[in-house]
Amino acid sequence: MAFDAFFLSAVLEEVRTRCIGARVEKIHQPARDTVIVHLRCQEGREKLLFAANPAAPRLHLTAASPENPAQPPMFCMLLRKHLLGAKLTEVSQPPMERAASFRFDCTDEMGFPVQKTLVAELMGRTCNLYLLSPEGRILDCLRRIGLDESAKRAALPGLMYQPPEPVMKLNLLDDAPEGDVQRYVNLLAAPGADVLADRLMDTVGGLSPLVCREAALYAAGSTNARIDSLDVDTTADKLSLFFHEHLSHPAPYYYALPDGTPKQFAFCPIREYGECRRAESFGKLLDMYYTVRDQKDAMRQKGQAVRKTVQNLCSRLTKKLAIQEKELEATYDRERLRQLGDILTANLHRIVKGQATVQCEDFYDEEMRPVDIPISPILSPNQNAAKYYKRYTKAKTAEKHLREQIDKAIGERDYLESVQGEIALAQTEAEFAELRRELQETGYLRRSGKEKKGREKPIAPREFRSSSGLRILVGRSNVQNDALTRKADKRDLWLHTQKIHGSHVILCTEDGAYDDESLHEAALLAAYYSQAQDGSNVPVDYTSVKYVKKPAGARPGMVVYETYRTLYVTPDEEAIRRLNRKNK
Repeated sequence: MAFDAFFLSAVLEEVRTRCIGARVEKIHQPARDTVIVHLRCQEGREKLLFAANPAAPRLHLTAASPENPAQPPMFCMLLRKHLLGAKLTEVSQPPMERAASFRFDCTDEMGFPVQKTLVAELMGRTCNLYLLSPEGRILDCLRRIGLDESAKRAALPGLMYQPPEPVMKLNLLDDAPEGDVQRYVNLLAAPGADVLADRLMDTVGGLSPLVCREAALYAAGSTNARIDSLDVDTTADKLSLFFHEHLSHPAPYYYALPDGTPKQFAFCPIREYGECRRAESFGKLLDMYYTVRDQKDAMRQKGQAVRKTVQNLCSRLTKKLAIQEKELEATYDRERLRQLGDILTANLHRIVKGQATVQCEDFYDEEMRPVDIPISPILSPNQNAAKYYKRYTKAKTAEKHLREQIDKAIGERDYLESVQGEIALAQTEAEFAELRRELQETGYLRRSGKEKKGREKPIAPREFRSSSGLRILVGRSNVQNDALTRKADKRDLWLHTQKIHGSHVILCTEDGAYDDESLHEAALLAAYYSQAQDGSNVPVDYTSVKYVKKPAGARPGMVVYETYRTLYVTPDEEAIRRLNRKNK
């Protein structure tokens, strides 16, 4: 991404065009480092977002409406006190710096007009948001920095605001007395980095590495072009053309993955990664980019506890199974214990009390070779023989119980792996809450004291419409899978990936009638919402609901079926999106 000084300049121009003269209507602080100022403009309402997050600093007009805390933070209350009803009169930016000042016409406690300034600094770890008095004194700031800290500038209420140190690099927006092209000739001839993109990064202020690479790609045909291999005059002429065009007329460009997820953005076309797209506005571009990213981050954090719990349970079961299988393997030699007991019984007359071993002919061996049998010196001959029979009986009983325990552990592991698959597919907080409830009901998670059993409202299954209009329902959890199958009409079709964990899919037929296209689309959904989402030729079983049975005592989502047919499909995300649009 390239939220550099020139990108910010384009964003601020968008803010000036739409918001100068607007009144502050509301102020919210949905997160610790995010403030949203609601503005009432002549043509409607706008929301100006300030994000002083070091990992993703930004400032832009937004259409997002994040959830606000019940109790607003103190900084939000202070902003409301000073800025509610104020008029935005000026937006400015220091040269080549990722910072901006917003001047407001306000009234003080006595009703006299006064000007106050909101300053946003978006420079990495030093991100901050300041509210300044008319004389430039800090009324408060989002992130306070003490006098005794190692930071160069203190940020505390009552101190005078100190602007960032000016950027001592070439400003491409300044007029060049020697001419614009000559400026780039001088830049290329001066000592410095050998690679063109690195030379631009080191010499020119306000540019991100991405834009420097794009300029090198345009002027020299490669992002790694070396200056000593270039024609200086031609390259300088192309650099002048590139920066004149895109600094004079910046536009919101972005590069996206095949699924539409934005990965890079800039104020100029992004050709380094292939085809790029153009957004409707800078605000909408940043909304799209950060909304997708923030949603994924939030879902990852919300699901982390559930995911970690299930992973730990699966690891524990895997270790337990390894131990049980080793113990089971040890019981396979029990027949030899019985044979040794028989040999000892036939040779009791040879055993002398106090011996540690006794040598006897092994009549179970065709050649009757002698065998040394360990015995206890403190036991009688009969007791030693009985000990081998006892060990045989114990091993035989152990095999039966171990097989039961292993089957139970394998069932638990399969169930937990199915939950892992549902966690990977979960996209909303409600889905994670549903999975948490499922794990609580099955005894894998404890219910906290604040959670009341039975008060949670279950979420609806995923619902789609086939090309011919038939409803297709997809379960979001194992509990919901059970409910879907149980409540479905016996003539509906039930679909599931073959021997692969995934959601139960119900194709709602019309009295048992359905078309091949609807069946194929339902199979696509079954494959997509499974652990084979990225696979190809995924086998999907389908049968009538009446043939699907749930064994007594089985875990949620576990069913058996015998009468079925199988389709082979390749999950297609574009086809799923089309079905989603039909659903909407």
